[in-house]
Amino acid sequence: MDSFSLSFLSTLQYPKLLSSTTNKPTTIPSPHIPTFHVSSVRIEEQKPQQTTPPPPPQIKRQQPSNPKAAPLPSTKANSTIARTTLSSTKATTITTTRRRTEPHLPTILFHTLDDIINNFIDPPLRPSVDPRLVLADNFSPVEELPPTDCPVIEGHLPSCLDGAYIRNGPNPQYLPRGPYHLFDGDGMLHSLRISDCRATLCSRYVKTYKYYVERNAGSPVFPNVFSGFHGLTATIARGALSAARVLSGEFNPANGIGLANTSLAFFGNRLFALGESDLPYTVRLTPDGDIETIGRHDFDEELFMSMTAHPKIDPDTGETFAFRYGPVPPFLTFFRFNPDGSKQPDVPIFSMTSPSFLHDFGITKKYAIFPDIQLGMNPTEMIFGGGSPVGSDLGKVPRIGVIPRYAKDESQMRWFEVPGFNIIHAINAWDEDEDVIVMIAPNILSVEHTLERTDLVHASVEKVRIDLKTGIVTRFPVSARNLDFGVINPGFMGKKIRYSYLAIGDPMPKISGVVKLDVSGSEHKECTVACRMFGEGCYGGEPFFVAREPGNCHVEAEDDGYLVTYVHDENTGESRFLVMDAKSPSLEIVAAVKLPRRVPYGFHGLFVRESDLQKL
Repeated sequence: MDSFSLSFLSTLQYPKLLSSTTNKPTTIPSPHIPTFHVSSVRIEEQKPQQTTPPPPPQIKRQQPSNPKAAPLPSTKANSTIARTTLSSTKATTITTTRRRTEPHLPTILFHTLDDIINNFIDPPLRPSVDPRLVLADNFSPVEELPPTDCPVIEGHLPSCLDGAYIRNGPNPQYLPRGPYHLFDGDGMLHSLRISDCRATLCSRYVKTYKYYVERNAGSPVFPNVFSGFHGLTATIARGALSAARVLSGEFNPANGIGLANTSLAFFGNRLFALGESDLPYTVRLTPDGDIETIGRHDFDEELFMSMTAHPKIDPDTGETFAFRYGPVPPFLTFFRFNPDGSKQPDVPIFSMTSPSFLHDFGITKKYAIFPDIQLGMNPTEMIFGGGSPVGSDLGKVPRIGVIPRYAKDESQMRWFEVPGFNIIHAINAWDEDEDVIVMIAPNILSVEHTLERTDLVHASVEKVRIDLKTGIVTRFPVSARNLDFGVINPGFMGKKIRYSYLAIGDPMPKISGVVKLDVSGSEHKECTVACRMFGEGCYGGEPFFVAREPGNCHVEAEDDGYLVTYVHDENTGESRFLVMDAKSPSLEIVAAVKLPRRVPYGFHGLFVRESDLQKL
C-alpha cells in the first residue's frame, strides 16, 4: 500500500491525492532466483463462452479531466491457446487469451526511459525491492482461476461455513520492470465458496483503474510508489517520467492510483476490496462462485480520495468507523458510516502534527483510539540520505489519541505519550470502567527495520490500559512470541474479550502457525492457551474466526467457532484450506480442502455468510 504517495505525486503537479500504504511487513525470502509463473505478457484465463474482455470499472462521479487520458481497454486477442486444468472430478478445457497491443511511439519512448532508470539510475539492489527475491517461492504471482471444484480431503466442512472465505493480497499483473516491494502488487482475491459442504475456489484480480490501464498498455505503467522513490535522484527521474505519462494521456491519476490489495470489508450491504491509497472497490460473488469487480465507490461523492483498509464494524449498531491519513494536513481524518452505508461528515484531526504511518486503529462503545507511531514521512532521509520516503523517527515519542466516536470535531481529542509503543495492527479495544480504556495490540520492536528488514522485527502482544481521568497509561506483554495478524470473534468488536487468535511469524510475512491467547488476566505471564503449527515447510496466513452460531455474543460462546486460513506446503507445492476448532486446546483440524493450485501468501481475509452474499 502506498501510504504517502501524494508527496511524490504533488511534485508532478498531479491532482491532490491522499494515499496510503499497507503495513504488511515483508521479509526476505530464500536468496535464490525463482522460476516465475507469469510472463511479460499477461495470460488471462477465461470461461470458454467469453469472447470479449469484461467492462471497465465504474468510476463513480470522477471523470478524467483529460478526455484522452487512459482509454479503457481496447485490446485484441492475437492468439488463443487451450489449457487443461484439473478439478476434483474431471479435466476441463479453458480458453486462455494472450493479449497484445501495438505500442505507440510515446509508449516505446516511455518504456525506454523506464529501462534506463531501472538499469542505471535506480536498479533494484536492495533485497527488500529485488523482485527476484521478493517474488520468490510462494510469493510469486499466479494467473486468474475461474471457479473450480475442490475436494474435501480431511474431515467435514461445518454447516456454519455456508458462504465464502475471501482473502486479498498482492499479485502483480506483469513482472516488475524495476524495484518492487511486496506492497506494490495488484490486488487479487482468492475466494473459496462453500455451499452444502462443497467448496469452489476462484482467483480474480480486483479490476482497478490501474489494472485496466496496464492491461491496455501490455506492461507496467504506474510507478511503484513504495519501492520506486528511494533517494532524490530516483524520485526526480521516476517523477518526471510519470508526469510525462500523465501529460501524454497514458493515465489520469484523478481516476485513482490504488491497488485494492490489502483487505476486504462488508458493510452497507456491499462487499469492498480495500487498499489505503484509493477509494474502496465494490466487488460481488456470482452464484457459481466467480468474482466480479463492480467499480470504484465514493459513497455519493462523500468519500474523499482514500480510506483505511481496516474499518471497524460495530456488531450491535451496524455502524462502520474508518479514517484516512496522508502527508499533508490534516494528517488524520476520522469518519463513520450509518448501517445503510451512508457516510457521515469528516472529523479532521489537526492535533496530529506530523504524518504518521497509521494503518489501523481501535474502537470501543464510546471512543476511537489512534496510534501515532515512530514510522512516518521522512523527506530529509530521502533527499540527503538516499533513503526511503517512509522511515523511522527514533526521536519521536509514540502517542495514543482518544476521541469520542461520535465527535463532531476534534475538541475532545486527547493524546497520551506511550514511549516505545509502535503498533501496526490493533486487535481490539473496550471500555473497562467509566474512565478506563483497554487496548490489545502487537507492539513492533526494532521499528527501524519494519519496512526494509522485517525478518529482524519482533512483535510482542501488549495490553494497554489508559486511565482518562488520571492520564496514566499502564501496559504489559501478554505473549513473548513473535505474533501479528490478530483477530477476534467479530461479534465482540469494541467489547471486552477473553480470546484472540494470532499468526506466528517465522519471520513475517511467513506464518508457521496460529496461537490462541487468553488476554483476560492482569498478570505478567505468557497467555497462550492453544497452538497449531502447520508443519515443516508449511506456511499459512492470517486466521479468521467464524462463529458457530452467528449473533451469539454471550461470554461463554466467545470462542465457540472455527478458525479458517489458506496454508501452502513448500515441499509439495500444494495449497489447502484449513478449518480449525477454536475451542480445542490444539486448535484441532476439523476439515481440510485441497485447492486445485497454489494460493500465494497474502494479507487480510474475510468470511462472508451466504445470507450476506445474497444482499450484494
